[in-house]
Amino acid sequence: MSSLIKADESYRKWIEEVSKRFRLSQVKAAVKVNDGMLRFYFSVGRDISAMIQDAKYGSGFYKNVSSDLRDVFPEVHSFSVTNLKYMKYFYELYSEFENRPQAEDDLEIEENCPQFGDDLRNQFFYIPWGHNKVIIDKCKGDYDKAIFYVQKTLENNWSRAVLLNFLDTNLYERQGKAITNFSQTLPAVESDLAQEITKDPYNFDFLTIRERYDEEELKDALMDNLTKFLLELGNGFAFVGREVRLEIGETENFVDMLFYNIKLHCYVVVEVKVREFDAKDMGQLGTYMVAVNHQLKGEGDSPTLGLVICKSKDNVKAQYALEASTQPMGISAYDINNFIPEEFKGSLPTIEEIEAELGEVSENE
Repeated sequence: MSSLIKADESYRKWIEEVSKRFRLSQVKAAVKVNDGMLRFYFSVGRDISAMIQDAKYGSGFYKNVSSDLRDVFPEVHSFSVTNLKYMKYFYELYSEFENRPQAEDDLEIEENCPQFGDDLRNQFFYIPWGHNKVIIDKCKGDYDKAIFYVQKTLENNWSRAVLLNFLDTNLYERQGKAITNFSQTLPAVESDLAQEITKDPYNFDFLTIRERYDEEELKDALMDNLTKFLLELGNGFAFVGREVRLEIGETENFVDMLFYNIKLHCYVVVEVKVREFDAKDMGQLGTYMVAVNHQLKGEGDSPTLGLVICKSKDNVKAQYALEASTQPMGISAYDINNFIPEEFKGSLPTIEEIEAELGEVSENE
């Protein structure tokens, strides 16, 4: 290629644009292939679900079907006994999908496949088969729960490992369950979105600390595991800082943890308490939120949200405390199940001690 062509800015931009279009076409092709395969699996599962009821096929039904299909398609590995059973489970889990109008038309594999969002109920065709098998295993026939995880997978582009993590931590049961006053303090749409980002309880099982931990130790552990903490908080959270300094009048104040939520376009003040919730926590949190609104909130930002994450709470007391506030706040508990025995805590080396030891070994070599 001539240097003249390489130096041409419009040509360079065209090459970039063609590259982007090619990658997008690859993604669309992969989605379409996956969509077609899963619609085929769904239809086979529907057939098997009906046929299995007929006693004439006998107890060796799956083995016979697997053998016969493999004879016809020896190069295809999708017709194992296990996979055929998953096809049946797949159909039975999402069979409600067939009850909507024109379901038969949608099940045909045609050029004009539904796009993302055309129908929230058929998005299970858009995630990989391995993801679907994990959801089938974990959701035990619960259609609403399964659809929840399908949509979260699409929304957040979860890998199978991340999906499995959230299935194991019961995200469906915890999502949006914090006690809040968002419906009273925010516009309807913002209120729904804000509620959706909350959980109760927050699962901190990724931490390993001593059972009689104090507040500082918990915060240190969360910061040491910031990536996992952000994953537990949910999609859209960006970490701003810990012990963020705010001047309020003549005093210095420090926010435990400050985040920014990209979806809601607002700051989120998080106060962590290693004790039961106290109504006085609302006063401290509200003061910090107002200060953030005055000192950090920019043009276009939504009002700051506040969240108290505490070891335990009385739900009635929490609700009353929230009703008394005009600031958008929420209250959640947290769970930790992994603890270091107390006698080991003092004997564990610090990071500094490990680094010093490694340094000595390096010098002696």
